[in-house]
Amino acid sequence: MLIVTFQRAKCIGCNYCEESAPELFRMSVKDGKAVLLHATEKRGFYTLKTHRTDLIRQALNAEQVCPAKIIKVKK
Repeated sequence: MLIVTFQRAKCIGCNYCEESAPELFRMSVKDGKAVLLHATEKRGFYTLKTHRTDLIRQALNAEQVCPAKIIKVKK
């Protein structure tokens, strides 16, 4: 199982996550911050749990390129 956790409040809107993981992230037109697609929110943390192993590379790339270090990936 792939678990991606994202702290949206600390997002700086750089767009790197969407560029490296387009199936996981989108940029909000409303506030310019990233959105973790299909995630659930709890206390400011957005979490996506999926069995799609094809998304592991994208998720790890997003975690690595995020300058704010607010994306965490567990496999």
